[in-house]
Amino acid sequence: MKLAIQLAYKNLIGAGLRTWLNVIVLSFAFIIIIFFNALLQGWSNQAKEDGIAWDFGYGHILNRNYDPYDAFTIQDGHDIIPKNLENTTPILIQQGSIYPDGRLVSVLLKGIDTNQDILKIPSAKFKNTTAAIPAIIGKRMAESANLKVGDEVILRWRDKNGVFDASYISIIDVFDTTVPSIDAGQIWLPLEKLQKMTNLQTQATLFVVNKNYQQNTLDNWKFVKQKTLLKDIEDVIATESIGSAVMYLVFLLIALLAIFDTQVLSIFRRQKEIGTYVALGMTRPKVVSLFTIEGTMHSIFAIIVGCMYGVPIFIYLNQSGITMPDFAGSMGIGLDKAIFPVYNPSIILLTILFIILASAIVSYLPARKIARMNPVLALKGKLQ
Repeated sequence: MKLAIQLAYKNLIGAGLRTWLNVIVLSFAFIIIIFFNALLQGWSNQAKEDGIAWDFGYGHILNRNYDPYDAFTIQDGHDIIPKNLENTTPILIQQGSIYPDGRLVSVLLKGIDTNQDILKIPSAKFKNTTAAIPAIIGKRMAESANLKVGDEVILRWRDKNGVFDASYISIIDVFDTTVPSIDAGQIWLPLEKLQKMTNLQTQATLFVVNKNYQQNTLDNWKFVKQKTLLKDIEDVIATESIGSAVMYLVFLLIALLAIFDTQVLSIFRRQKEIGTYVALGMTRPKVVSLFTIEGTMHSIFAIIVGCMYGVPIFIYLNQSGITMPDFAGSMGIGLDKAIFPVYNPSIILLTILFIILASAIVSYLPARKIARMNPVLALKGKLQ
């Protein structure tokens, strides 16, 4: 085996430019696979962290009549806040309409406790205002409704009896978040104010819990774990991973095809060399293993070359992040201004092993022809 490795190394170095072209193409495929996996992992981590910080907390306690995916359950999906419910913050959800610039815009009204500290929503802003009905909105909502801090806009809503009412609300703050589920089409109000407006005193639609919450059974309420709330994000990432895998496969196939063609051409042109090996006593399986090792070495060289120019790039991107375009945040998915790739050692190791194994297979396939060669004819440079 040692002799085969030495011969394979000398043959590859002796091939010159042909070897290095294959190595560069394969190293590019290696770097692309690692980079996009790291990018998806970084996006996944960032989306989960922001989702937990802004929306999910450590789980939700939902009213049994409320379904977050069914708008028709909002009107009746609330109940009286249970007593002695600790480590939670209540949120009341109702429907309404605003009329910015004479337009009708349907919105969700969400009342949140002014003193809560579980979510990053800046509810503390409600403490320092003299507005009759203060409201805070997200950046996406502000852009779509053309609203800014200090603006007043007419809000219409219905109370628990279905009676319509309307009043001006004052925008006291616009917060910037990557989580569209608390931003797009939503207006946040003080919980007590929204309860009073809708005659739903002491009632809530859901509760966000913190890490100290102890799960217990509550009538008319159901606990939804953090993992369940994060499933939508995980599904989006999984879908993106499938699309990226197709691109990985295309790049890898191009590189492996180059190795395959090189091996076929090498066997065709080196028939006298193959015949000489057999005539000198090398068994045909050993000759096959020699050419297989040669092809596999392309992947070893590719990994080394890829690390030489890939590691500095990865370090730089890990520190500076990858800037996302301005329109990315308006696509309905949680994308920050910059994504910081996360390089998973197990993914890198699996990618290395996969590339080496794939190179060995495509190198072995044409090398099998050597086992059927007649050494006499091979010495003459003729095919069997």
